[in-house]
Amino acid sequence: MDFIQVVDFLGTIAFAISGALAGINKKLDAFGVAIIAFVTAAGGGTLRDILLGVSPVSWMTNMNLVYTILVCVLVTFIFSKRLLKLRKTLFLFDTIGIGLYTVVGLEMGLVAGLHPLVCITLGCITACFGGVIRDILVNEIPVIFRKNIYATACIAGGSVYFILMEFQILENLIFVIAGSCVIAIRLLAVRFKWQLPRPYLPEDDEKTTF
Repeated sequence: MDFIQVVDFLGTIAFAISGALAGINKKLDAFGVAIIAFVTAAGGGTLRDILLGVSPVSWMTNMNLVYTILVCVLVTFIFSKRLLKLRKTLFLFDTIGIGLYTVVGLEMGLVAGLHPLVCITLGCITACFGGVIRDILVNEIPVIFRKNIYATACIAGGSVYFILMEFQILENLIFVIAGSCVIAIRLLAVRFKWQLPRPYLPEDDEKTTF
């Protein structure tokens, strides 16, 4: 197992737990929790593989990924009461997941010989779209569309990756730094309430029905 496979494995664990917790928090049954965990962990990678023309998509040829998700669901189910008492657990695992999956998506783009901007886009898709599907299925506004910085952190981490490549640093170290940047930016954005600018709308206008 090479370094990027280890990162992919850890990202799968983080997102599977994140999805399972979201399902449990919505009081879904065991099957529902398993489905939410699966789409959270594999959704972004599936979309990435479709865009890259990978057939069949990666999780169909890697049963270890499927088994990992099922084990994570089982463990989360067993310790759900303890995990749900930790109010920030879902956020923490989701943040770790986007950091790890960003660099996985970047690597896939590099292997395909794509332009750096496209690689960063693939990293963002891999990191974010499993969470988008998760939020839609549990009837939440996807976190990527909320005011807190989310996808922007992935873009920033991807940019750091390509900047560091110019300094001839070990590739594995670059992966670690880029993924850590995504996680750090996301944590700091929530801690200090950083957000991207948006058009100003008076409160009365926001309540207007069109």
